[in-house]
Amino acid sequence: MEINKTAKLDAQKNASPVKRVFKANPAQIKRRVRLSETLKRLFGMLVVSALLVLVFLLLDIFKDARGWLDWDFITGNLSIFPEKAGIYGAIIGTVYMMMIVVPVTFVLGVSTAIYLEEYAKPGKLKHFININLSNLASVPSVIFGLLGLAVFSRLLGLGGSILAGGLTMSLLVLPIVVVSAQESLKAVPGYLREASYALGADKWTTVSKVVIPVALPGMLTGFILGISRAIGETAPLVVLGIPTLIMKVPGSVMDDFTTLPIQIYYWTLDTVLTPEYANLAAATIVVLLLVLFFMNSIAIYIRNRFEKKF
Repeated sequence: MEINKTAKLDAQKNASPVKRVFKANPAQIKRRVRLSETLKRLFGMLVVSALLVLVFLLLDIFKDARGWLDWDFITGNLSIFPEKAGIYGAIIGTVYMMMIVVPVTFVLGVSTAIYLEEYAKPGKLKHFININLSNLASVPSVIFGLLGLAVFSRLLGLGGSILAGGLTMSLLVLPIVVVSAQESLKAVPGYLREASYALGADKWTTVSKVVIPVALPGMLTGFILGISRAIGETAPLVVLGIPTLIMKVPGSVMDDFTTLPIQIYYWTLDTVLTPEYANLAAATIVVLLLVLFFMNSIAIYIRNRFEKKF
C-alpha cells in the first residue's frame, strides 16, 4: 500500500505543470527604453517641423493678403484689372454648388450606409460593395472629374453648369460619407437594438428611433468633413472646364459658374504675368480658410454636443 501511495505521489508530481522563471535582461530593457525615447523625440520633432511650416505658410498668405482683403473685394465682381477684382461671383458659385452637393451626398450616403449595415445580408455582394467603397474613397479626385465630364457634361449635356459641377463633387465625397456613416452605425452598441426588439419594435422603428439618433453625431461629423473637402477641391472642376473669368453672377443651377478654389488656381497661374494676382489669390485663400474653419468647428461642436456614451 505504501509503495502504491508513493507511486501515485510521484505521478502527480510528474504531471504537475513546469513553472518557468523568466529573468529580466537589464541590457535589453535599457535598449528598448532608449529606443522608445529616441522615437518619441523624433516624432515630436517631425510634428513641430510640420507646424512650423504651416505657420510660415499662413503668415506668408496673410502678409500677401494684407491691404487686398476688404469688403469691396468680397462683394465685387471679377475683373481683368487686379485692383478692381472681387470674388462675389465665386462665392455665389460655391454656395450654389454646395446646395447641390449637400442634399445629394447626405441622402445617398446615409441611405446607402443604413442599407449596408442594417438590411443587407452578409455575403459576397456586400463584401464586394464595401471593398469598392473603400477603394473609391482613395481614388484621386481628377478621376471623378473625368467621370463627371463623360457622364454629366457630355452624355447628359449639362456642360460646365453648376448642376454638373455639384453632381461631380457629390460623386467625389460620396464614398467618404458612406464609409464614415457605416463606422458610426457599427459603433452603436448591440444591446440597444436588442432592447428595442424586446419592447416589440420592428426593424425600421429600431433603426430610425434608436440606431440613427445614437450614430448621428459621427455621421454628421464625417459628412461635414466630406463637404469641406468638396469646397476645397479644384481638379474635378478644372477637368470639367469650369471657366475662371465670369463677369455675371450665376442665377440658376444651369448657368456657368466659378468657385473659390478655381479662382485661386488661375490667379496663381497668372502671377507670372501680373504679380498683383498673387495678392488676390492670397486674399481668396484667407476667405476659403475661414469658411473651412467655420465648417470644421461646426463638426467638432456637433460631435461634442450630441455624442452619447453607453
